[in-house]
Amino acid sequence: MSEQQKNFPEFYVTAPQPCPYLKGRLERKLFTHLTHDKPYELVDNLLKGGFRRSQNIAYMPYCEGCQSCVSVRVLVDEFKPRRSMRRINAANTDLGVARVEAQPTPEQYDLFRGYIDARHSDGGMADMSMLDYAMMVEDSIVDSFVSEYRPRPDEGLADPQARGPLIGAALCDRLSDGISMVYSFYDPAQNSRSLGTNMILEHIEFTRRLGLPYLYLGYWINGSDKMKYKTRFLPQEHLTSNGWQPYSK
Repeated sequence: MSEQQKNFPEFYVTAPQPCPYLKGRLERKLFTHLTHDKPYELVDNLLKGGFRRSQNIAYMPYCEGCQSCVSVRVLVDEFKPRRSMRRINAANTDLGVARVEAQPTPEQYDLFRGYIDARHSDGGMADMSMLDYAMMVEDSIVDSFVSEYRPRPDEGLADPQARGPLIGAALCDRLSDGISMVYSFYDPAQNSRSLGTNMILEHIEFTRRLGLPYLYLGYWINGSDKMKYKTRFLPQEHLTSNGWQPYSK
């Protein structure tokens, strides 16, 4: 086997199963395994070109007769928050964020478990154990990290190192041209904060500070109410058969 053949990914297709987003439709996925012997440029191009990462598998929709899943990325240098987004930012000025290594913790899992039970109890992650969560976070050959959000300690506390409780977290990948938000979760009791939106806004600014042009948000699914929020972060581009194209409502 030549070196070129060894490094070229082998692709597989899953069997059809009910689509979790669009009722009455079936989904299939095209996927490949991400291994350490694959060149960085190849893996990076897969993740920039419409594939999503789940542990060390890169996948994309491969559904017959349906093209509702569309990859989305925000143009961070041109992004300007709406008035409602500025209000969300203002409501979360007391939060601090730390970028930590992609290492699972019991505190993260407790937050994740509470989020899944409250928001996605009928989804594919409903039965994830601490071991499953640990694999989701640490089983990665790319440069991954977790953004942790906590209320800042009150001024004047005796212990300046005191940390507030973890109320939001986002698992992310660093790509050559941006940040990819793999999965985010938060305390569902903190509804007034709109933490899901706040974490995207914060990552837009983080990506801008890094001097990278794009924040990747995964798939927007045309016809799914759960995914409508992704089209609020403008300007953005959608991946089409003609490459990345500007999106307009």
